Amino acid sequence: MRQTTFTRTVAVEHPIASAPMGGSAGGALAAAVSNGGGLGLIGGARCDRDWLARELALVTRLTTKPWGIGFLTWAADRDTLAWTLDHRPAAVMLAFGDPTPYAAQVKDAGAKLILQVTDLDEARQALDAGADVIVAQGSDAGGHSGHNALGTMSFVPPVVDLAGTTPVLAAGGIADGRGLAAALALGAAGALMGTRFQATLEALVPPEVVKALLGAHGADTVRSRVLDLARGAPWPEKYVARTLRNAFLETWHDTRIGSAAREAYRNDPEAAPVWVGQAVDLITWVEPAEDLVAAIAAEAEAALARAHRCDSWGSQ
Repeated sequence: MRQTTFTRTVAVEHPIASAPMGGSAGGALAAAVSNGGGLGLIGGARCDRDWLARELALVTRLTTKPWGIGFLTWAADRDTLAWTLDHRPAAVMLAFGDPTPYAAQVKDAGAKLILQVTDLDEARQALDAGADVIVAQGSDAGGHSGHNALGTMSFVPPVVDLAGTTPVLAAGGIADGRGLAAALALGAAGALMGTRFQATLEALVPPEVVKALLGAHGADTVRSRVLDLARGAPWPEKYVARTLRNAFLETWHDTRIGSAAREAYRNDPEAAPVWVGQAVDLITWVEPAEDLVAAIAAEAEAALARAHRCDSWGSQ
């Protein structure tokens, strides 16, 4: 596929990155995405060293191509970051919080600094911190995003304009090559995809969650802080999460969650969040991540070629 400022920056073949989804994006998934020509990212989440040790060993054994790792900035830990950098990731992605305390540490280690942003203030902060790549995440995304985040189509262009020569990846609601082509048309240098890579053979996702993904629709999702509050997850108030609707959310939709709701959550095995983005309708099968990267890249090329052949609006 055609090269972009992103592919040149991180030395990969395709302008595709897999999101560093905590708990499900392990070393095998990151390696498979990288072997397919994209940038695979391990989900470092809250810096669990035992989990990371296992997944870092996997990725370094399974690929010789560039790979990376992502952390939640609000939960980051300089010692764990330094230990991770010793494994020589090509890139480190930080999301949800002020990256400034960690930016120099990443760049001094020779890794590319990828910073995810959910609004223009965060985008300015990312540029000031020296981001090599910015991920512009819209509210279409599964999992957490900004409380007042715009949809991806509306958010990406102003971030691209602000970023100048810094490559921008579009994130949120992108699950196939058409979405990647649309991101490129908006001025992005590629796309970061999460939900689509959950439905791959290498993702660390329980079978019941995969089944839920394959049967879900974008209209089945909701953004809320309720599940974070009920399970005692210390996410900053600014960030809400998109999940599949469930009976617990229908009952406890008010965010003033107290002890009764927390007890109900603990006793309800079906209340656990299933993180999905609004493009979940497009996910109807499970396949190897390496094959998926190639398929997305080919579909994007075909979509861009169709657009190029149009000789007038609405005709081909």
